[in-house]
Amino acid sequence: MHASSKRKKHLPYTPMLMSQLRSHLILTDHMDAAVFTCLTACFYSAVRVGELTMRSLQSFDPAVHVKVRDVQVEIDRNGLAETVFFIPKTKMAPDGKDICWAKQLSSTDPDAAFQNHLSMNAPPSDGLLFAYRHQKGHCPLTKAAFIQCLSKAARAAGIDPLQGHGIRIGVTLEYLLCGVPFNVVKVKGRWASDAFILYLRKHAQILAPYIQAVPEVHEHFVHYTMPPVR
Repeated sequence: MHASSKRKKHLPYTPMLMSQLRSHLILTDHMDAAVFTCLTACFYSAVRVGELTMRSLQSFDPAVHVKVRDVQVEIDRNGLAETVFFIPKTKMAPDGKDICWAKQLSSTDPDAAFQNHLSMNAPPSDGLLFAYRHQKGHCPLTKAAFIQCLSKAARAAGIDPLQGHGIRIGVTLEYLLCGVPFNVVKVKGRWASDAFILYLRKHAQILAPYIQAVPEVHEHFVHYTMPPVR
């Protein structure tokens, strides 16, 4: 098989890369505001892109998809605020699941992006969270439109367009490099049973070069992903 015919690796999104994309999005544009907010929400909440976007313009289901009214701000015992939103139904949680993000001191802060999205698009409380203003009212953000918009921004920034799954790989990397324990990252990403270990093994070639810069994390990574000796 020729190298050109091989499937491209899912390179990870990083805060630096998202900041580069941000500089090529117009956050006063209704769609761009929704896309960037969705990107930061997916990243810092460790959510699958398909859980916050639509398969098609007609596929919105209030019993399945997160709505504006499903969002609230909670304060923990240390006085720190988290934005929590409830996804009514997911593949792994048929009764729904809370996911959350915390404010970030960077240009990729999901809280600032979300406030801009609400200001720009004012999606209805019972409508899709990432709906954006359109000529005929509000348009739900589809996964295809989300990926296409980010790909356009990537090309403008001189970056090869990344796959949507690179967000999930990237947030896993980000939390591990920030010193978040593996088991906590597993819970944050809502992996079941041993799926997280299998996930790390699958993407070891992508994650390992980044993690090697932090020896203690890399050592734990190797230990965590090595199959048991039989």
